[in-house]
Amino acid sequence: MAGEDTLPNTLFERLDVAPDAAFYHSPRFVQHIDESTIAALSAYYAEILSAGADVLDLMSSWVSHLPEQPVLGRVAGLGMNSDELAANPRLSEYCVHDLNAEPRLPYDDAEFDVVLIAVSVQYLARPIEVFADIARVLRPGGRVVVGMSHRCFPTKAIRAFHGIGGEQRISLVREYVRPSGLFGEATGFDRSPESGDPLWVVTAERHT
Repeated sequence: MAGEDTLPNTLFERLDVAPDAAFYHSPRFVQHIDESTIAALSAYYAEILSAGADVLDLMSSWVSHLPEQPVLGRVAGLGMNSDELAANPRLSEYCVHDLNAEPRLPYDDAEFDVVLIAVSVQYLARPIEVFADIARVLRPGGRVVVGMSHRCFPTKAIRAFHGIGGEQRISLVREYVRPSGLFGEATGFDRSPESGDPLWVVTAERHT
């Protein structure tokens, strides 16, 4: 795919190279950001989501950090553990799918208005392929939103996310978006609360 040469393969190496299915076999009912940062992410979602929007919560878990308003349409969750996904009250449907084994999403073209990735993009070992397929499942004018912080499962996070700061994380994820040619220019910014974990956001709109 065009653009892959700009990101060397060494960036996507991980300490734990065993299949992800084994790592995520047991549920982990943990929060990956603190309460104030969850509130900041939910507040941002409330700003950009429209009533009735069909949402894909990619790399989902037992919480989605979605606001109570606006009322959304379909909320699909894709993640790695069925117990976690079944416990998520915001999902109207879910499926277990390993994006590092198969980057193609199990959805038809143009099914969603928004695709969300919350505090989990650091685990993608094949992000260029995944983001190209995110563009496929988005409707024209739809949006991908990536929220990031500094916590992770260190053995499963890719090498690139170890030891870099917020601006560098934003720049890296913007590079994930660009190669498909289906998105407009990705923007990134800091939405960290005054106290709590950091929150960095990257978002891009699919071409109409």
